[in-house]
Amino acid sequence: MIEVRFHEEFYDGFAIDEAVKLYAPYANFTLKREAGGFIVQVEGKPEDQGGADPSLVAAELMNYALGKTIERSRAAESAASETASAAPETASASPGEAA
Repeated sequence: MIEVRFHEEFYDGFAIDEAVKLYAPYANFTLKREAGGFIVQVEGKPEDQGGADPSLVAAELMNYALGKTIERSRAAESAASETASAAPETASASPGEAA
């Protein structure tokens, strides 16, 4: 069994969940949430059940989770900048002046 730790400042929990679902055919996973991050235990499945080397699966899981975290972060930044640029500008008038 291999234990992989993901620090919450660097990895998105949804990205980790997505990675685990993607690699579920190749290994068994146990997910835990602890203060400061996430822990994923990777246990190999037998080859006749489609299993792969747990160290390879763990490495691929980390890469995929990081990639998805970056993707989600960029999408959130893009959506925030689009929302900010689409906000209507309001004219502020002094009391007694027409806007």
